[in-house]
Amino acid sequence: MSKQPAAGTDTATSQEAEIADYLQQHPDFFERHTNVLARLKLPHSRDGAAVSLIERQVQVLRTKNDKLETRLRDLVEVARGNDVLVGKIHRLACRLLRARSAESLIEALETSLREDFGASTWLMLLAPVRPGHFDQLSSRHLRVIGAAAPELKMFESLLQSGRPRCGQIRESQRDYLFGPGTAEIGSAALVPLGPQFGAGLLAIGSADAQRFHPTMSTDFLARIGDLISEAIALV
Repeated sequence: MSKQPAAGTDTATSQEAEIADYLQQHPDFFERHTNVLARLKLPHSRDGAAVSLIERQVQVLRTKNDKLETRLRDLVEVARGNDVLVGKIHRLACRLLRARSAESLIEALETSLREDFGASTWLMLLAPVRPGHFDQLSSRHLRVIGAAAPELKMFESLLQSGRPRCGQIRESQRDYLFGPGTAEIGSAALVPLGPQFGAGLLAIGSADAQRFHPTMSTDFLARIGDLISEAIALV
């Protein structure tokens, strides 16, 4: 049999809410009633000893200040990390601008991904609408296929969305991009390319399962994809 709350419980709760609301609307109440302020005692959160209202307010403010300082430090760290990423993307953009051929573009991309982003396992998959400079280029980081190649079906939703994806990929996708039996690829970033020249994607693999995770921001990856797409269309 369920117990019904005491009749006075709701009334007390309502009165407490009214008092709290009144004090919020009249923050100068204790200035006008110092005798009440002097009699207020609150238990200390650590040892239970009674402390004055002023001491408790100082404690609350100190706790809030600690939280704000922690949040500020986190924001500063994020800003520093973003600043580092911006510098890396800037260097990539400069290298791509200096590329005058398909071969030099691949070399520029390989240098940036290896030196600035620590990526040694990657592949650029291109499906141009017409033959171009990349067709005769031989590189372990490049694969050129036809615009109607059935293999593109594996990445259809990715290419249609136009947004990078991170995390674990299907075994069929992993084997196609990085080679059969590449179980050491724990996570990957797939960055759509195009449509200036057709379609394609940049695939970056990592043995670390947490290197590329589904919840990570992909804004910088999208910018890298835009830079590469424009560079491909120009060579």
